[in-house]
Amino acid sequence: MSHVGECPSRLKLLDAAVSVIRQRGYAAATIDDICRMAGVTKGSFFHHFKSKDDLAIEAARHWDRSSSLVFAEAEFTQAADPLDRLLGYLDFRAELLNCKLPDFTCYLGTMVQEVFGTHPDIRAACQTAFEHHLTVLERDIIAAKTLYAPQAAWTPRSVADFIQSTLQGAFILAKAQQGPDTILTGLSHLRRYLKTLFNQPREEA
Repeated sequence: MSHVGECPSRLKLLDAAVSVIRQRGYAAATIDDICRMAGVTKGSFFHHFKSKDDLAIEAARHWDRSSSLVFAEAEFTQAADPLDRLLGYLDFRAELLNCKLPDFTCYLGTMVQEVFGTHPDIRAACQTAFEHHLTVLERDIIAAKTLYAPQAAWTPRSVADFIQSTLQGAFILAKAQQGPDTILTGLSHLRRYLKTLFNQPREEA
């Protein structure tokens, strides 16, 4: 995804890093692999980035900007009711699964699982990106709680964390099972759970 003012070769390297790391993992992804996918030289790589670690950190920020734009432009964000926006978010997540396995799994989750204990700067960049997404999600949960469950003891942040942790766990299972079925099932359960939290009628089986 393009960004205004972004150097084309730098952007190609960021996109390639996200793609290669999602496919192979961080340790197995080489600078040569990333340059080959980006269609640029290693000289171009080192013009823009000091190291593979530096690229991985910038790729987390790039992922954050790109995915934030994808969600912000999605149709569900236009719903007037915050609960409809939350349920629409889950439906949109399901729509995003209509592609190959490496293309719908999360770059941030892939990175954190592998480097959380060895590359603190990369972990921190991924955490910052997660926080941005959680903050946007929490905003709709706060609005829905105010409207439908103002006396509930749970916190909006805890629900945002639960949604994201369910998705990230489902992504891991999807990799093991080589398909999105577990994610789709998890999204269906999340939809039922959210309706229960906000005291909405349960769906028929």
